[in-house]
Amino acid sequence: MNQPTPTNQLVLVLDFGGQYKELIARAVRGLSVYAEIKSGHITAAEIKALNPIGIILTGGPKSVYLADSPKCEPELWGLGIPILGICYGMQMMCHMLGGEVSTADTGEYGCVTVTPLSAGPPFSALMSHRDRVTRLPEGFCVTSTTESCIASCENREKKLYGVQFHPESEHTNDGREFLGHFLYEICGAVGDYRLDDYVSLQINEIRGTVGKQNILLALSGGVDSSVCASLLSKAVPGQLTCIFVDHGFMRQNEADEIEAVFSKRNLRLIRVNAQKRFLGKLKGVTEPEAKRKIIGEEFIRVFEEEAKKLGKIPFFAQGTIYPDIVESGGGIHGATIKSHHNVGGLPEKLDFEKIVEPLSGLFKDEVRVLGRKLGLPSKLVNRQPFPGPGLAIRVMGEITERKLEVLRKADAIMREELDRMRTKPSQYFAVLTDTLSVGVKGDDRTYEPVVALRAVTTTDFMTCEYTQIPHKILSKISARITNEIPLVSRVVYDITSKPPATVEWE
Repeated sequence: MNQPTPTNQLVLVLDFGGQYKELIARAVRGLSVYAEIKSGHITAAEIKALNPIGIILTGGPKSVYLADSPKCEPELWGLGIPILGICYGMQMMCHMLGGEVSTADTGEYGCVTVTPLSAGPPFSALMSHRDRVTRLPEGFCVTSTTESCIASCENREKKLYGVQFHPESEHTNDGREFLGHFLYEICGAVGDYRLDDYVSLQINEIRGTVGKQNILLALSGGVDSSVCASLLSKAVPGQLTCIFVDHGFMRQNEADEIEAVFSKRNLRLIRVNAQKRFLGKLKGVTEPEAKRKIIGEEFIRVFEEEAKKLGKIPFFAQGTIYPDIVESGGGIHGATIKSHHNVGGLPEKLDFEKIVEPLSGLFKDEVRVLGRKLGLPSKLVNRQPFPGPGLAIRVMGEITERKLEVLRKADAIMREELDRMRTKPSQYFAVLTDTLSVGVKGDDRTYEPVVALRAVTTTDFMTCEYTQIPHKILSKISARITNEIPLVSRVVYDITSKPPATVEWE
């Protein structure tokens, strides 16, 4: 993956297994400084070749004093590049430079009051640690504390800084200002990262790669593939063919909306109506992972069949974004979180010369901004996260046309009502459970599935809280669903946060 422009200043985020690595990089980019995540095992020579203006060390789940805990190269500390260690990053810095780190009797988890030793009032910061620095290396001094630990330290002469708290989190007061101070006052950032530069670079790169030849894209209708299609059609107008496999598991009217948007672009759109084919493959299937595998496999088969009808197309495009690469391994330290369908190579049975991934350097929020710049409608650009298998994993048990129809209507009603809220949840949808419940409509007894409503508030989807929707709104949603959908007589609201639950039910 290339840097957005050859002249952009670069900050490296070195990963030691911390769950907030993406949040750190996104926060830095949000301050107009380009950041890339690299493995904590990167060599000092490789770092010097990249010429970063600063380095940030992430947190991690290990105890730094254990033999198998990840460490950076000792040469890192002598490069003269400003370094900020966060959580484990601070502990590793102090441990490797001669300080002491040990386990405390009690940990600090959640928001904790931090008291600066110089000017400035106490502030609240997010902590997540049990180990703590108990003795600083030579040349370091304490800059803030909590009741039980050193909260931050520094060695100004060597440009080494450490914080036990997480400034990248929205739960840390003035965390953005803290990072800004490190970037601009210590690293000398000039704020030269702009998405407009990224667009120009990618357009030139796409044109240089594709030339006058054709390119093929699997258009899912999600934010990433839609923005990818728009960028490609702008870079090589008339040379892009999009295959939109309609598996029948999208939300109400979405497939038609996608077709309407892209039929107006300078590209060729092929919509494959394969609803009955997918339903046939899923007949009798109830296990969630089995549903996912069947849908993923069948999607590839349909796509391959359609692609072969087009003859030889040299280039294949994907809407892969930066977190897909990071979470799928991508050379970053730590275990793979999940494998993404658009990471790992070309469809096996199709003979493409090269893969094109013009969004692979961007985070999701940047992709949305880019979509608006490319003129996509806000309804599409701001679309909520939607799983690849779609409604198939929001219908519990076996999937049928009747169940899908019920869920589409219920989901549309919920989204319509919550879209009117001034401050909306981060994600909200309906689930058709496989729990049957007795109801009464008119003089008739009913015995039909229960509809569950799910709404969560989050910034990163790694954790989330259920959204406390006013009862008046929930009551209206319930009344509309039970009145407008004959087959539903009971609606419930999911009030479980993540963890212990996940956002999706399956």
